[in-house]
Amino acid sequence: MSTEDLGPRLVVAGTHSGVGKTTVATGLMAALRRRGVAVGSAKVGPDFIDPGYHRLATGRTGRNLDSFLCGPAAIASIAAKAAAGADLLVVEGVMGLFDGAGTSATASTAEVAHLLDAPTVLVVDAAAMSSSVRALVDGYHHHLLSRWSRPLAGVILNRVGSDYHEALLRGALAEGPVPVLGALRRDPALSWRDRHLGLVPVVEDPDRVGASLDRLAEVVGRSVDLEALQRVAAGAPRLAAHPLPAARPVAPQPVRIAVVSGRAFSFAYPDNLERLEEAGAELVDLDPLTDPALPAGVQGLYACGGFPEVFAEQLEANASLRADVAARIGAGLVTWAECGGLLWLVRTLDGHRLCGAIPAEATMGTRVILGYRTATLRVDTPIGPAGMALAGHEHHYSSVEPPGAAMELAGRAGSRLEGWATPRLLATYLHLHLGADPAPAERFVSAAAGSPPPPGTGS
Repeated sequence: MSTEDLGPRLVVAGTHSGVGKTTVATGLMAALRRRGVAVGSAKVGPDFIDPGYHRLATGRTGRNLDSFLCGPAAIASIAAKAAAGADLLVVEGVMGLFDGAGTSATASTAEVAHLLDAPTVLVVDAAAMSSSVRALVDGYHHHLLSRWSRPLAGVILNRVGSDYHEALLRGALAEGPVPVLGALRRDPALSWRDRHLGLVPVVEDPDRVGASLDRLAEVVGRSVDLEALQRVAAGAPRLAAHPLPAARPVAPQPVRIAVVSGRAFSFAYPDNLERLEEAGAELVDLDPLTDPALPAGVQGLYACGGFPEVFAEQLEANASLRADVAARIGAGLVTWAECGGLLWLVRTLDGHRLCGAIPAEATMGTRVILGYRTATLRVDTPIGPAGMALAGHEHHYSSVEPPGAAMELAGRAGSRLEGWATPRLLATYLHLHLGADPAPAERFVSAAAGSPPPPGTGS
């Protein structure tokens, strides 16, 4: 099997979630692009929203690097896809540098940096400190050395208050082992809009996000030593990455599969869509806010996640599509729905009428349910048979009653049954990433084509 060399790269990490890591990482991507650098991007961990910002900043498809979902062996290969055709790959971390699955290092930013042999730049929220910044940076630096045998390559100070404040911070770090690569001032104009699951998706307001990104690129360009940052990235050793196996074509003719999209539904990993296409799918966009019916000739429906709760009134108002979806699924349309897609298919969401293809009601709550899950299918589904094990994640504030019993989800807090399934339907809160495992895509396209499950997909 041929290999690809993973070239210049760096990881932008934070001390904790909310440190402004996304703002800094996205700003670096945009600022480097302004300098004529072709920038690839990736995000550590399960995330649909940050890669959208990255794509706007770089003009390229972003990828997710997650060793729980895809396995450690796939990380370099997926990173190579993100870096293809680029001069430099910028990887945004998740949460704090050492935060992984539970108390382990699995899927942490530090682990991914280790797997990529990539220099790590630490973003520090310095708003409420001066000389103490030295102890914080030294602590992260020495822990990274002791645990992963690699140093911090640099630090970027965020939310600095003034010239005097910056001088204090730089003075405290001047004799330390980690160079300061830049300092960004506190600026309300650089605050990204928030929502209960994080940043608002780019697709909801691309013009406004684009204007903010232009401002961010300008500020980062004059506040960070981009040449030094490029030298750090260029110092990464060459790393061979083996291309991941593609999905096998499973149908003699293209299989038309509708994929929900638009402002309400944008949570689809590009790897999943690519796997479906490799398996023989012809993907057709479906906007549940505006399209009056399913596209002509569709043989399957992939209802990815999003924010249906934000657009519940508009989704309810599209009565013709709701009726069409319910009728088609009732007649056996092969369907795979994840999280927001599950909500769209139930009878109601906080009293708003939705498709009614699943006999359940959904409500929004105040407690977030999130984390990695190991799932076991309890019945045959379009993506795998009963007994098949899957690695996925969930992140939602809603609940569905009754919850269904298609699979058993196991995590650190225990296990529970959830999801609705038949051999032609799977609707669940579980998100899957198919970067390293094309089998669910092969089986789904095969089911939509009306063919027997392909060998090697758990059939």
